Amino acid sequence: MDDMHTFPDCPPTLAATPPLMSSGQAAASEDFSRNDETGGYLNGKHVEAIVRAAETALEVRRRYQFFVWTQSNLQALLPHQLLACGAYQRQRRELQFELFNNVAVSAELQSSFSDGRSTLLQALQQRWVAMRCKPLRVSLAPLLDEAGLSAISHELLGAGYTSLLVHGVSRPQRPAELESFFVLAQAVEATSLEDQARQSMLLELLTPYLHGTWQRVQTVERELQETPQASKSARQSGACGITEREREILGWLREGMSNLQIGVKLGISALTVKNHVQKILRKLNAANRAQAVARAMSMNLLGPAHTTDA
Repeated sequence: MDDMHTFPDCPPTLAATPPLMSSGQAAASEDFSRNDETGGYLNGKHVEAIVRAAETALEVRRRYQFFVWTQSNLQALLPHQLLACGAYQRQRRELQFELFNNVAVSAELQSSFSDGRSTLLQALQQRWVAMRCKPLRVSLAPLLDEAGLSAISHELLGAGYTSLLVHGVSRPQRPAELESFFVLAQAVEATSLEDQARQSMLLELLTPYLHGTWQRVQTVERELQETPQASKSARQSGACGITEREREILGWLREGMSNLQIGVKLGISALTVKNHVQKILRKLNAANRAQAVARAMSMNLLGPAHTTDA
């Protein structure tokens, strides 16, 4: 057997296999299921949005493009503020995670969602496998009483999240061997059984595209890292006139902070931050903040993600 990230206690069942990849295909979870009683069926707008998400996913090659794709096409179907993406790295023999967030997060949340060995991510993977690799909604309140999960569950609940959506992709006929894993946190979650069932169905349908797109991004980014000249050229393209202060503000914009919040961080007024943002938009020829952040990321103008206190 190849070296893989596995859970030996996985039930002796096979993960269902969607076209071209193996992913948990059932829509039931510990909290809801898709059936005639709960409903949750898709309408024409949902179908159109899925087709659009699938088509635009083919154009995604870089990390910043992935971020824009999740903030547009994926948000239209599965609204979320936090998205943890894990991909199996054969060199390290484990899942490597990266957190994409459109709101500011604390250092604790950043670590818990980006460290594949964190108690939270390990527990979610084990629960997903134990539930036979099906789309899963994990309520946070019950985790307050679980050893090792109480603190992070309290942190998430305090930030306004009440549950997490979980799904992944495993190897054909080897459900315990994870190739990718995704966790979504929503500040405003679905409350009705119908809406929850619909989200489960959408997560099931979109996970193959999440998997394929994130794997492609990992491959492209790895190839670029192996070509130092490419990174150097990207950095040189920063000759668009962005100042160090503006780069700093762009970093906080990436974290989803408002002008007032950035001003407090930097010790300047919200109006001054607004003026900086307007200059940034002009220099990067961007229509809005999200586009400015995406272009800055494509030009390697931003460093590692900030972390903030809770």
